[in-house]
Amino acid sequence: MASRTWFITGTSRGFGRDWTLAALERGDRVVGTARDTSTLADIEAKYPDTFLGLALDVTDRTADFAAVKQARDHFGELDIVVNNAGYGHFGAIEELTEQEARDQIETNVFGALWVTQAALPFLRERGAGHILQVSSIGGISAFPTIGAYHASKWALEGFSQSLAQEVAGFGIHVTLIEPGGFATDWAGPSARRSAPIAAYDAVREANERRRAGNVPGDPAASAAAVLKVVDAPEPPLRVFFGKAPLGIAEADYQKRLETWRSWQPVAELAQG
Repeated sequence: MASRTWFITGTSRGFGRDWTLAALERGDRVVGTARDTSTLADIEAKYPDTFLGLALDVTDRTADFAAVKQARDHFGELDIVVNNAGYGHFGAIEELTEQEARDQIETNVFGALWVTQAALPFLRERGAGHILQVSSIGGISAFPTIGAYHASKWALEGFSQSLAQEVAGFGIHVTLIEPGGFATDWAGPSARRSAPIAAYDAVREANERRRAGNVPGDPAASAAAVLKVVDAPEPPLRVFFGKAPLGIAEADYQKRLETWRSWQPVAELAQG
């Protein structure tokens, strides 16, 4: 397969870094972004001809458009766009401040939206391309104390499903990657937390006990999976990463269907 050019946000650590290295190791070209480009120095040193590191805050729409254009101009083309930049915010709904909620949406939703908009003219011009949106099992299900994060990922899922239908005729694919728990720092240094309200301590403790039994996946191992997705002639709109998400989704959707069916008489009553 011919080498391709990737644009990946959030490449300083976790999925973004591992996927960047996997693409470079097989001979592809990558433009990787991070708020602090010093975290990319070792990659630049190892792959000086095929890697370009750019400083980027994805919440800055003007900077997003400039970075995507610079990426296309630098390597002459753009094939794969990965919206990976984002973070998790921990806090019960009542605990969220206005600024915390806005910051979560600005990064996880608007950041991906702006980069997507910036890339689309170049992909349409080529009549090909693949946009990967890093969502989460939390993009289709929900758990206590991370409601703002869920809101951001559900929004990402919604606009990306619409996008996939809008751009299919241009030869552009869209895939939502929905990981379960992985051994990244998502719940560590990169996470943000609201000031706790004592009334929710029991909810937090129960949630921690639930998470304690989970075996996290290896982010480095996910690189093989993402290469399978981008190499597929007909990639999926959605794909889970990890063993746990399928069971969570099946249980969640079974409950939804049961509820919708049992309340269908009320639904029909509402129609008149």
